[in-house]
Amino acid sequence: MKLSILDQSPIASGQTAQEALQASLQLAQAADILGYHRIWFTEHHDLAGLACSVPEVLISYVGAQTKNIRIGSGAVLLPHYKPYRVAETYNMLAALFPGRIDLGIGRAPGGSAEATMALNDDFLQNVYKMPERIKELLSFFRDDFPKDHLFSKISAAPIPSIQPEPWILGTSGKSAVLAAENGTAYAFGEFMSENDGVESLQKYREQFQIKGELKAPKTIVTVAVICAETEEYAKEIALSNTLWHIQSGYGEKKKVPSMEEVRTHMWNEKEKELLGMNHKKMIIGSPSQVKQRLLEIQENYQADEIMIMTITHKLMDKLNSYRLIAKELLDG
Repeated sequence: MKLSILDQSPIASGQTAQEALQASLQLAQAADILGYHRIWFTEHHDLAGLACSVPEVLISYVGAQTKNIRIGSGAVLLPHYKPYRVAETYNMLAALFPGRIDLGIGRAPGGSAEATMALNDDFLQNVYKMPERIKELLSFFRDDFPKDHLFSKISAAPIPSIQPEPWILGTSGKSAVLAAENGTAYAFGEFMSENDGVESLQKYREQFQIKGELKAPKTIVTVAVICAETEEYAKEIALSNTLWHIQSGYGEKKKVPSMEEVRTHMWNEKEKELLGMNHKKMIIGSPSQVKQRLLEIQENYQADEIMIMTITHKLMDKLNSYRLIAKELLDG
């Protein structure tokens, strides 16, 4: 099984954004040694508990201090940007770190309505134009604009020896079809979707068309996981992540709470209900329990790769979770 990581650069209570970004570097370095295949960094805007607004900067910083692991965006929020600029940026990263750069493409706003307006004068119209914007972006990489196209005589320089690998990210059948029609790899966000991911991946595989370098369907399923030596401790440290998500859902600008903050929090009935729902979407347990669940997901989805997102208050607990999973599934 190929295992990878999605990192949101969460800011823990008592921690600065700088420390959160340094923690992302530490995670990437540990993942490089443990044998994880790739690590992607997310793009979020003006969210109190998340530090990474410009994944390209973090990709470059991490790339310079790791050796083998693939690095990329999970995802570039394309409606905010012109395709040409994105192509230039990722070609430059691919020139700096040959054979290691991924370009994950998404369409979410990544922040509040106000942040979206500050970034973009016409976000909703650009979301509507996503199919043509993706096609344009890929044409800069594939150099396949028609001869009479306005952009046929320009290149997204520098042109790397190995192109960045494009992925379309999504949570529905619509994104799966978009990836299939454009001949890109596809990553399904199971941890944040209410849709049938198995059906979405099947649709992607059935409708996949060869358009670029990718000659066959290629899939990732992204899941939220917390692993510890015991199920009891895994459930305990998972509460920080859960409470933070609940508070964020209420619009509260909070950082990932400490276990002490969790213990003293007065859970109301609605929060208890959300707690149960949240934990059902996560994989929480001991190494053997997590291994079993991940193997079941791989089998159900027929996924080529599993991408794991882990959020804890303490960096030590996060690193240990990834270490325990690697020991179960990557060693040997």
